[in-house]
Amino acid sequence: MMVDPTLAEMGKNLNEAMKILEDGRKASEPDADRRQFSRCSIPGPLQGDGQDVASILQLVQNLMHEDEEEDKPSHRMQNVGEQGHMALLGHSLAAYISVLDRERLRKLITRIASDTTLWLCRLFRYESGSAYYHEDDREGLLKVCRLVINTRYEDYSTEGYTVLNSRQPVIYQSATCRPGLGQHLCSQLGLPLSSLCTVPCNTMFGSQHQMDIALLDKLIREDVETGKLPLLLIANAGTPGAGHTDKLGRLKELCEQYGMWLHIEGVILATLALGEVSSPVTAATRSDSMTLTLGPWLGLPAVPAVTLYRHEDPALSLAAGLTSSQPVEKLRALPLWLSLQYLGHDGIVEKIRHAVELSQQLLEKLKTLASIKTSGVVSLSRIPLISGGSLRDLLGSLILSIVEDELNSPVVVFRFSQETSAESSGGSVEGYFAGEREVLDSLNRWLCERLAQLVPASGVDIVELEDEGTCVRFTPLMTAAALETQRCDVDLLVERLTELVPVLNCTLRLRLDFREEVYRHSALSYIEDLSWPGLGAVRYEPRIEELNDSKRQLEVEKINSELLVKLGDLDADLIFSTGLEFGPEKDCIFIGMATEDLDVAELVDMIAALGRDIEENGRLLENMTEVVRKGIQEAELQLQKDNQDKLMEEGVLRQIPLVGSVLNWFSPFQSTVKGRTFNLAAGSLDSTEPTYSMKAQTGGLASPETPTSSAKRLPGQRLFRREGAGGSDSHSETSSVGQAEDLSRERVPQPTPPYLVPDEAVSMAPEISETPQVPAKPEPTQENGEVGTQEGEQEERQPEGQEAPVEETGR
Repeated sequence: MMVDPTLAEMGKNLNEAMKILEDGRKASEPDADRRQFSRCSIPGPLQGDGQDVASILQLVQNLMHEDEEEDKPSHRMQNVGEQGHMALLGHSLAAYISVLDRERLRKLITRIASDTTLWLCRLFRYESGSAYYHEDDREGLLKVCRLVINTRYEDYSTEGYTVLNSRQPVIYQSATCRPGLGQHLCSQLGLPLSSLCTVPCNTMFGSQHQMDIALLDKLIREDVETGKLPLLLIANAGTPGAGHTDKLGRLKELCEQYGMWLHIEGVILATLALGEVSSPVTAATRSDSMTLTLGPWLGLPAVPAVTLYRHEDPALSLAAGLTSSQPVEKLRALPLWLSLQYLGHDGIVEKIRHAVELSQQLLEKLKTLASIKTSGVVSLSRIPLISGGSLRDLLGSLILSIVEDELNSPVVVFRFSQETSAESSGGSVEGYFAGEREVLDSLNRWLCERLAQLVPASGVDIVELEDEGTCVRFTPLMTAAALETQRCDVDLLVERLTELVPVLNCTLRLRLDFREEVYRHSALSYIEDLSWPGLGAVRYEPRIEELNDSKRQLEVEKINSELLVKLGDLDADLIFSTGLEFGPEKDCIFIGMATEDLDVAELVDMIAALGRDIEENGRLLENMTEVVRKGIQEAELQLQKDNQDKLMEEGVLRQIPLVGSVLNWFSPFQSTVKGRTFNLAAGSLDSTEPTYSMKAQTGGLASPETPTSSAKRLPGQRLFRREGAGGSDSHSETSSVGQAEDLSRERVPQPTPPYLVPDEAVSMAPEISETPQVPAKPEPTQENGEVGTQEGEQEERQPEGQEAPVEETGR
């Protein structure tokens, strides 16, 4: 068999390129060298000699990974398997085929386009259809709108938009359509926004995500009566949010009644390839057009979306842009043509079936979880109670049968529900607290983020629904093929969800306790931030009234910043942070999720105690300069007074160096001048009498005893944790106070011990011997048992880190 050498070389190069790009960071290459190569290999002007293929691919790899950091987990990328390689090969082949001669090119693209269209129409049960391949998934609907306008307005090709003035066209879409879809159509078609009509969803019967058909009929009649032309209806087979399907059969009848075009899109269209399809989805095969996104469904990268449509006039299709006379544009189907052949019919069906089974597996397991509510379940409380209840039961059975197909949807939407948790505990859910909807939304947003981190293969994401709020969405049809999601991943997802639900329940319940505890502390301010998924937020307010607003704000910011650092250093399971990056509240401390054994009172007491210690230490440091200055001035005055008193007591002869020594030998003299200590904490001069008295009695300075907490923490027990979930209240109450006191003593430096000020020096303490010096001759003690400083004491030492002693005077 003859092989085209160019095709063989292309396949070889593609395999080598994929190996290089999929390897990521090479283990043998240091990160520093890789980053240096990335920086140095980005050229300014083109290099004269050029580069080989391996160097260029290495540069591409480095550009793909240059922003990754080692301490952050890498994002899970789509798995590019063999079928992905076929899709990528299709793009290379399209470039190669485009250089063939015109006749061979025409035959080849005709075969590719016809084969792909035939396979898709058979696979998705769309008989006698044509296909339009496009990169933007909205482009197919846009071309269909042009086709309908050319069909309904016969003179549009010659008169242009002026013919629209006679009867304004109207496009109808559901309120659950993709955001911005209708506005995009009006912008591209040159239509005013008044040509777009958004139909609300059901409010009483059926799913709240389905289009209200009765209201749609009324809107169409009103538009017809005002001279407008109903042009096209956009319906959903799987809404973008909840994955619900409109009543497609009834909508098709309504479109036939008013001569409208019915276009359908949605992820549930993929189930048309299965053997057993629900009746609401089967009605999609009767639509005038529908858009298929095969890339996410089958895990194929860079394949185009396909819009299947039925129309008998090829000239109008050409005018609308659904077909093209340019052969190269028809090559868009080549990657899909290769991939479909590689997977085969059974492979395609198996991928879709596997995704549907994953969603059913998750839905069955979610039914057994408390506090988890799935979307699409009908509440009979919305049905009015009729006499005897027979009509209500009948309507309830009817509604449950209508939404039975919704429960089989391959899109699973669930959320943590306060209603379920409150009912399980026997409480009332109405008026639980103000802003409960916002709080539940923040908790569900946190839940989805945690599940996505813990089970990345699940592919869960956040969806915002109008009625339910923030929910977690599991759409395996859009993610399973790319992430290779398996049944074990669903089991792991349910397991992690089971672990997180108690945390959500405890956090929601303890938020109120946390707020009440904060209100009991005058120095703390409770910050109401409903968007924070955690216990709450608090701010320490310093008790400084004489500062202006700007200085007070700086002081608040400083104290709360230091408080956040100290709280983060504690041995606790809680997470303390500054809140959301773009949150409205600043200079606050946000506490994360809580567990059942959290002692809220102890936590709040600890925050208040640490904040108070930080504030007091800050004041002490700020006032230290002034305190020391005033203390030195007072000490100098006291020193001068003591020197004068000493001179008067001892006499002039004792001040003469030689005479004074001889006189002191024969007749020792004990001065009554008292020593002084300088207390830095209090900024005052105190007598040394208590110090010497204690020294004489105990033989040394007794260090103050450190009070101990009345309640000791059990071995291995962390901060803010009770002895056990539902443990004794007495233990938690005593431990909360004791923990705050213990930690405040550990964190805050103790007041500096008084510095002894002797009779001749103020800023340094004398070295006191273990036993008091005994005079040569017995002398009566001073009043109150004082022991004064002796003339002949040993030289005083300057304490380490203290200022030099004041110069002695009076000698």
